[in-house]
Amino acid sequence: MRTYLVTQSDHSLDRGTADVVRAAIEGGVDVVQLREKHATARERYELGRELRELTREADVPLVVNDRLDLAVAVDADGVHLGDDDLPVSVAREQLGDGAIVGRSVSTVEAAREAERAGADYLGVGAVFATRTKDVRADDAEIGLSRVEAIAEAVEIPFVGIGGVTSENAGDVVAAGADGVAVVSEITAADDPAAATRRLRAAVEDRRVEA
Repeated sequence: MRTYLVTQSDHSLDRGTADVVRAAIEGGVDVVQLREKHATARERYELGRELRELTREADVPLVVNDRLDLAVAVDADGVHLGDDDLPVSVAREQLGDGAIVGRSVSTVEAAREAERAGADYLGVGAVFATRTKDVRADDAEIGLSRVEAIAEAVEIPFVGIGGVTSENAGDVVAAGADGVAVVSEITAADDPAAATRRLRAAVEDRRVEA
């Protein structure tokens, strides 16, 4: 879980989300999350079916943000949950032991709770300031020290998210994250495949150093 793409079409420079995902797969992305919060459920379903074909062919996990029903409908590998979504335990019960269940957290306490509840991985952030997601003031720019504290508190893998770029991704990994999750660093890039390669290289270089 080095490079994790969260889709968001309004940051894709008028390109289709499927085209961005296809390029990210070419660049070596490890996980794709279907988010598209401004799309209707039907639009996300249709897109999800298309992404499922692309990711399955490339053997890249596909998770759906928030919606268990959409995850089931498009035969995704799992779901990613936030504070306002169903509990991790309910998602596990509904999707089964083989599904991937992720959880967004910003504090050590929430990270421990998600691990106890059975989450497979965490999305920790926002590490740096970001404009791609509305977050509460207390959760905005939690910083690398919080990443370090969460790394010490849990054993399950996690990615740092929020304002992550190829320039600062190595710092996030050095603080204890297993990888990084991004939106605009890939989707808004002139060349999403090349952007994914740069991001992956930044993560892997720091992992080797560690």
